Amino acid sequence: MTILSVSQIYLHPIIRDAHGRKMSKSLGNVIDPIDVINGITLEGLQKKLEQGNLDQGELEKAKEGQKKDFPDGIPECGTDALRFALISYTSQSDKINLDIKRVHGYRQWCNKLWNAIRFAMIKLGDQYTPPATLAVHTMLPICKWILSVLSKAVGKTVSSLEAYKFSDATSSIYFWWQYQLCDVFIEAIKPYFNGSEEFESARGASRDTLWACLDTGLRLLHPFMPYITEELWQRLPQPKEACRKDSIMISEYPSAVQEWANDKVENEMEIVLDAVSKLRSLRPPTDIQLRRPSFVLCRNLEIAATVRCYQAQIATLASVSSLKILTEDDPTPPDCATNIVNKDLALYLQFRGALDTEAEHEKLRKKREEVQKQYDTLSQKMSASGYREKAPQSKQDDDMKKLATLLEELEIISEAE
Repeated sequence: MTILSVSQIYLHPIIRDAHGRKMSKSLGNVIDPIDVINGITLEGLQKKLEQGNLDQGELEKAKEGQKKDFPDGIPECGTDALRFALISYTSQSDKINLDIKRVHGYRQWCNKLWNAIRFAMIKLGDQYTPPATLAVHTMLPICKWILSVLSKAVGKTVSSLEAYKFSDATSSIYFWWQYQLCDVFIEAIKPYFNGSEEFESARGASRDTLWACLDTGLRLLHPFMPYITEELWQRLPQPKEACRKDSIMISEYPSAVQEWANDKVENEMEIVLDAVSKLRSLRPPTDIQLRRPSFVLCRNLEIAATVRCYQAQIATLASVSSLKILTEDDPTPPDCATNIVNKDLALYLQFRGALDTEAEHEKLRKKREEVQKQYDTLSQKMSASGYREKAPQSKQDDDMKKLATLLEELEIISEAE
């Protein structure tokens, strides 16, 4: 009886050049992984071509192709970035069209990881000792949120690895590190470290959460980027009375933490991040550096409570000088650009005489036309022959709610105009 040394084999797609052509010596488009890892000049690439067996015509054609694809040569990308890129490419059916720009993008992303750890080392301080466990129920909402989405990212990564969907695993990890940890959480907690005594409790919770995120996040990323994660993980402080492994390589791989899951906070943060995005969109490109007063009109108590809970985070992430919560009884603030988040939430950014009123009216007009078109389309669909007989009751209820929401948005826009 023959015993197989390997029980499972993963067949990856064929790696082609950025144009989808199979790499071939006769085409002169073969990319040496070592050149991607270490980098190489255009002259170096062409010297390699000259050492091959191409005839003069093929050689000149290959050189022209290299000049077009790599006018400045191939930048140094490193092993981790190349590995991560190749794994993320595995969703491309039966072939991988290797674009060096994407690989280099992951090389630059490694700098983002370094910056996150550098920020943590400064804010944690030399005397910081991580707790053995996290008291999540007593933490700030922003801390609860990042731990909840981290647990979800861990679960998605583990299930993707078990199903051999490696590209899904890299997407889940990248999204959490880039768009949730670095772009939101780290930026949101920065004001807590300004030395003020009123933030002492928030500082402590932020430190513990940041450490837990980095420790778990690095272990989650390690199989895909082993070198940088090992280097960064070794810099993290060790918990008290903990027997940490000597290397991240032999540390336990993360698993989802049920106690961290918090759908309520995640739903609240969806509203918060939508509001932040729409507040940012009110700023013209020439006005990015100026912090202006802003206002949030809340049309019900529930949404007002949510905004009040995350008021500091919204102001920080949207880069505004202040954020005041308004009710329907308050007058509309003057000299403001307006944006609508939903039927219960409207945003105002004050320009104090610097507002282009014609441009704002034009923006509102286009928004009204867009919502009106959605309303008319849905209304016609619901009025069509056979809709009530064929559409499930749940679908009819959803459409009715959406129609009412669109009508309320139209009323809000009309008031703003």
